[in-house]
Amino acid sequence: MAFENITLEKKEGIARITLNRPQVLNALNQQTFSEIQAALEDIGRDDSVGVVLITGAGRAFSAGLDIKDIGGGGGGGDVGAEINRKAWATIEAIESLPKPVIAVVNGYCLTGALEVALACDMIIASENAMFGDTHARWGLRPTWGLSQRLPRAVGIMKAKELSFTAEMIPAQEAERIGLINKVVPADRLEQAAEELAAKMLSNSRGSLAAYKTLINQGMKVDLATGLKIEAETLTVIEDTLERLQSFEKRT
Repeated sequence: MAFENITLEKKEGIARITLNRPQVLNALNQQTFSEIQAALEDIGRDDSVGVVLITGAGRAFSAGLDIKDIGGGGGGGDVGAEINRKAWATIEAIESLPKPVIAVVNGYCLTGALEVALACDMIIASENAMFGDTHARWGLRPTWGLSQRLPRAVGIMKAKELSFTAEMIPAQEAERIGLINKVVPADRLEQAAEELAAKMLSNSRGSLAAYKTLINQGMKVDLATGLKIEAETLTVIEDTLERLQSFEKRT
């Protein structure tokens, strides 16, 4: 499909999805979600791509949901069935893609956008980035997973603090509390993201896919069930023998 709200670039094993509505701080609407999902489906079919970066054009990753797309007047704090379906499908596409997905946050990452970023496998941010959950400020409640993923990332008490106060925090604080993986100078963000992706690309893609599946499935269950999933999940990793033989030659 032709993209209007995002761009998709592929280079040297890395696919870059850029939210491209800078005039509204890359606010998320139904069309944007449909385009992200289509891009991820394309990437899933492309064996040349091993890692995905998701970022935003201009001065924001995304300021969150486009309020024009709130359906039903936000009754009960819900943003609406249609936008929910699009968001759920996109988040599921991120989590189920058998390739690492890195959120590359260059500015504001708020509320619905934070829900999307938390579905990614890692988050790297510039020193200018700001994170926040502002649902409560607008009389809304999370429906895309934030109430479950945020406590798992930063702990229950800190998650409640962020959500109950609706305050934004800088990237340095986000890194300190474990919300994101890394903060870098603004002028090094793209380079740092590509360097992180390159480290992943040097490893077995089959192993990375297996790790992603096992970790994501395990986080949804108790430890005993997670261990059972790890032990019993059959995975096809095509380059194991080649890599082991290469190691033997080096030693």
